[in-house]
Amino acid sequence: MNLRDRIVLIPGASRPVGRAIARRFGGAGASLALPVHHDWPESTAEMEQEFSGAGYRFHCYRCNLTDPDDTARLIDSVTADLGGLHHLINNIERGGMPVVHGSYETVQNDGQWQLEFETTLRAKWFLFRRALPLLTACGCGSVVNISSIAALVGRCGPASLLFNDGYSAANRGIASFTEQWAREAAPAVRVNEVMLGLVRGRHGEETRGWQALTERQRRDLLDHTLLHRTGTPEEIAELVFFVAVQAGFVTGTVIRADGGYCLGGEPVASLPPGLLAS
Repeated sequence: MNLRDRIVLIPGASRPVGRAIARRFGGAGASLALPVHHDWPESTAEMEQEFSGAGYRFHCYRCNLTDPDDTARLIDSVTADLGGLHHLINNIERGGMPVVHGSYETVQNDGQWQLEFETTLRAKWFLFRRALPLLTACGCGSVVNISSIAALVGRCGPASLLFNDGYSAANRGIASFTEQWAREAAPAVRVNEVMLGLVRGRHGEETRGWQALTERQRRDLLDHTLLHRTGTPEEIAELVFFVAVQAGFVTGTVIRADGGYCLGGEPVASLPPGLLAS
């Protein structure tokens, strides 16, 4: 699809999943508005170099999305630079993996619980609120909230080393936002949610947490996943693109992209002959 007339706002585009989503939209010709934080400066510089080389039309904005005033200034800048907004990919999160961070009660985790709620949940609310008038005005707006299966599995089973209490609780709240916003923004704006399982660069390979796991712990996670592998950022990007642009009759829906993790862990027994067999 040619999206040269579309504008898409994608936080987190310096990191693997956000980067793949931005590539998908940029490759389709969309103009990219990319909020970046002071975290990950090397990733941000690498992203800017890559996107410039690829010829994408993009603007980067230094912004703290946990600050409502900063978020309002971001939307004002997007309006001034690009003239509007068609798609919001609400890809904002911050979660401390237990295998890396340990308990919330330790000194190094002072403020971690609050940070996870501020980013994973509250910042999404700020950004949606500020962006909604632009999305409504365009006539074909859509929002995709990115969440985690931590909302469903919490700290249990093999994933208890990757998902902690606060991160799980914050992600649980995103589905409530998705349904409420879909009602509120209809019919002009569609709002959906893509819930991620273990993905390379996000609770999978290429993360500090995955590297800290033992080989057995990694195997347990993959054995619990029906497809016996982690997802790729490119697979997530294709799904997000479809939901944002092409799924015109879908709103208020949560779509799991977890390779079957939430269904895994329980083997299916072969059918017995039954007591009534002759």
